[in-house]
Parts: sequence; C-alpha cells; structure tokens
Amino acid sequence: VLQKPANKPGVGNSRPRGPSELCVDHESELDWFCGTEQKLICSHCATVGSCQGHTVTPLATRVTRVRDKLVDVCEKMQLQYSLHTHAFLLPCCLIMQAAASRAREQVLAQVSAARETLEEEEQRLLEEVQREEERVEQCLLTQRAHWGQALTNLSQTRSRLVHTLTHTPDAQLVVRDSGSFGRKGVEEAEGVGEPCDTDQLSLNPCCTESKLLRGLWATAVLLGPNTYGSSCLKFDERTVSPLLSLSEDFCTLTFLHKKTRQSPPYDPARFDSWPNALGSVSMSSGTHSWVVDVGQSGAFKVGVCYASLERKGSGNEARLGHNSRSWVLSHYDGDYSFCHAGKKVPLQVARRPERVGLLLDWQSQTLLFYEPHSCAVLYSVSQNFSAPLLPAFAVTDRSITILH
Repeated sequence: VLQKPANKPGVGNSRPRGPSELCVDHESELDWFCGTEQKLICSHCATVGSCQGHTVTPLATRVTRVRDKLVDVCEKMQLQYSLHTHAFLLPCCLIMQAAASRAREQVLAQVSAARETLEEEEQRLLEEVQREEERVEQCLLTQRAHWGQALTNLSQTRSRLVHTLTHTPDAQLVVRDSGSFGRKGVEEAEGVGEPCDTDQLSLNPCCTESKLLRGLWATAVLLGPNTYGSSCLKFDERTVSPLLSLSEDFCTLTFLHKKTRQSPPYDPARFDSWPNALGSVSMSSGTHSWVVDVGQSGAFKVGVCYASLERKGSGNEARLGHNSRSWVLSHYDGDYSFCHAGKKVPLQVARRPERVGLLLDWQSQTLLFYEPHSCAVLYSVSQNFSAPLLPAFAVTDRSITILH
C-alpha cells in the first residue's frame, strides 16, 4: 500500500530533481509554480515579474500535492481492483467451479449408467450364447448316441445276413428270397437314412441380436474419430433409368414426367422400366457409410443390391426390394418400410427424415439405416452377403441427392 509522503520539504520525502533550470528573465532557479499559467517560475517572477498577483506556490509544495494526488489515485485503483476481485471475480470463479463439478458428475453418472447397462447387456448376450452352445452340444450328443445305436444295429443285421449267405444252401436261399428273407434287414438299413444338417445342430445367429448393442456400435462408428464416408460415391450414369435425369455432378437424381423423358442409348447396365439407378462404388470388404438427401420426396428407395440384379423388364427381378438380390428402405405415401425378397417390414418413424444414412459393415455382414442428425437407427439387418454390393436408389417424386 502506497503511503502519502509527509509534507515536509527537504526531509527526503521527494524524488531528486535533475539539474535546476534558471529563469530566462531573472536567471534565478525555477523553484515556484504558477497555478494561473501552469508553469514553473522563479521567486522574482512571483513578486515583481509577470506572475505578480497570480496564484503561486513553492515548487516543493506543489510536487508534494501532485504526489499525494497520485498516491490517492493508486489507492483507489487498488481498492477498486480488490472490490472487483472479491465482489465479482471470486463469485464467478466459485460459480464456474460448481458448474464444472456438476458437469463432471453428470458425465460420470451418464457414463456409469451406460457402462452398467452395457455390462448387463453383455452378460445377457454371453449367457444366451452359452445356452445356445449347450443346446447344440446336447443335440449333437443325442445325434451321436442315435447314430451309434443305429450303426450297432446295422452291424448286427449285416452279420446275420453274411452268416445266412455263407451257411444257407442255394436252394433254401432261393426259396427264402421269394418270401420275406432279408426284408427286415433291408428295411432297417434303409430306415437309418443319411446324416443331414438341421437348424437344431447349428448355432442360432439370433442369440447375439441386441438393438442396444447395435445402436451403440453404429453411433460409435458414425461419431467416432474414424469416419467411413464414401466421398467418391456417385450415381453410375450407365445404370440410370430413362425415367430419371442425372445432374452434371452425377450426385442428384430427378424423376421425370412423361413429356420431358428422352430415350438414352441402349446399355445392358441400364434399368429400362423401373426408376432405378446404382452407385459407382462396389463394396466387398471394410466399413462404408453414405448419406442421401431425400428432401421432400414422397416416394423413394435407398439400399444395396448385387451387381447381378436384373436391369431389363418390369418384373420383380428388376424391382428394388421385391427380389432376393436387393435390400432397401422404402418411403411411399407417408409410410416407411424395409423391403427384401418381396416382404415388407413396416417402420415406425418419429419424424420424417430429410436425410437417410446407410452403414454397411462387411465383417459383421450388417446393413443399417439411420437418421444422420440424431444417429437414430431406423432399421438394421444381418445377412450373409454372397457377392459384392452396390448402393441402390429409386425415386418417383422430386429428387434425391448423394451428400459428401
């Protein structure tokens, strides 16, 4: 804290001045201050000179007053800083620390809840896999015991037949063959049949089904540090139906009314009857995702298909979702559904999405449809894909666009 210097000139309470300046008029030391003209003067100027009758004070007194004023200003500034620190910054700091503490607690609580739920789901799925494994093992043991007993019976029957063949005279053998000789053994042999694989002897893949786990996995893939967007995906111009027009950047399909349709050159890859088009990227490994802006289109399909999908004709073999070679999410007349092999699975959509995302993970053989803004899963399907897949599209209202 600054202290006011004592008003005693000459006691070392003021800073030393430089070499004294002299009055131009009287050649005397400038040791007075004229308050009227705000300048340094000498004693002669104050008594008989130009500043006679003005408000004048000794220079040392003037310096002391100025310094006292500066000290007052410094003390006021320090007090103001202290007030701001204690009255404003300190409460703000405490509020911020409390908010940060609550935020940390919230994060820990949410992560803990998610971890607990995920651990419970993990335990449930592992127990389900264990039960399924035990069931299959029991079926295998039952089948093994059955075939062991059947082989024993066949061996005994074969031994009897061999004994009969080697010890029965020809005449008796012929007579017995005309009756029921050996019929029982033959029936036993034919009744055993051949081993065949059944569902009971295979692990049910549904034992690992979990909407929670699949949703978490999809969110982790889509929002994680490694993104899998197909930046080079566009519509394959060769496949675009004459019912559609393709933009110059090969990213937008628009449904054409009859008056504006043209007949493109023949191409074996082109759909000629259904308003379909395929993507330019073939997928047979890794993880792929892409987003389609469907806007206000009231009728569209997005999904995947084999390259062997039929392109010609108006039959179901070329219609997306109506054959075994295509898997699509369909929107028509306000309803959403998943379509494959002519079967529809109605979907409950909370609000109409303006964009639809697709995620294909080849390793897990999973195709997932999601809403990009919230990453909400619209539908997912696991399928043993037997050939490379292509993105598939159809639109009969307005336009759809591949986003990058």
